[in-house]
Amino acid sequence: MSSQLRVLIADDHRMFRESLRKLLEMEADLTVVGEAGDGETAVTLTRELEPDVLLLDLAMPTMSGLQTLAALMRSAAAQTRVILLTAAIERKDVIEALQLGARGLVLKESATALLLEAIHAVMAGQYWVGRENVADLMQALRRQTSKTDTKPANDFGLTARELQIIHAIVAAYGNREIAEKFAISEKTVKHHLTNIFDKVGVSNRLELALFALHHGLESTDSAS
Repeated sequence: MSSQLRVLIADDHRMFRESLRKLLEMEADLTVVGEAGDGETAVTLTRELEPDVLLLDLAMPTMSGLQTLAALMRSAAAQTRVILLTAAIERKDVIEALQLGARGLVLKESATALLLEAIHAVMAGQYWVGRENVADLMQALRRQTSKTDTKPANDFGLTARELQIIHAIVAAYGNREIAEKFAISEKTVKHHLTNIFDKVGVSNRLELALFALHHGLESTDSAS
């Protein structure tokens, strides 16, 4: 079994794809298994070739990078680690891409310097956002994002306790740690999380943390 990482490149600019292929093929542990010039082709080739990594342009014809990512995450191709390539990383793109399952976002202007590091980081189970390997995803997102479009917390119908638990989730507390922090049972923590998920429309802890950062909820912790 080959130890090489299999990479698929999806970008609508042929010259960029060719340059990227040449860069990647200089690495002994990487092999480019295919190229796609639009979102639909990217989905088809990812399902057929099952690459380890998909390098996906955020701005693609037929389907945007985010639409392509959403389509892939609904299929068996979800095992492929996706790194989005973009000319600029905006807050909404960071949040939505990570919610959809992307493992990394790399600026095109720095691709030659950082892309190889990003590929190895995501294959090691980590995240890459912008210019850095992310050991603490939430800390990195705090640095990458602003909160200019936040809504008041009470617009979501959250209680004071639920806001405390959201704050703990963003701080990477586990259920047991949250229970100890607020002197409640783990069962009660799970009950609160179920209610929170329903109120804000998320389905897991990562989505909740991203939602909290997007709406400024991680700074609304009340005194316990």
